[in-house]
Amino acid sequence: MKTRLTCPCGEVVKGADEDELVEKAQAHLAAEHPGREYEREMILFMAT
Repeated sequence: MKTRLTCPCGEVVKGADEDELVEKAQAHLAAEHPGREYEREMILFMAT
């Protein structure tokens, strides 16, 4: 299970599970990188 992702901006996003990680990553994108959206599969591909 992947629960951590480092955004290219340097922000580390962590979740208790993959669902929470995707939710938090999408929230980070919306707040910090308006106009950038990634599907669940892409977020998990980049995660560790």
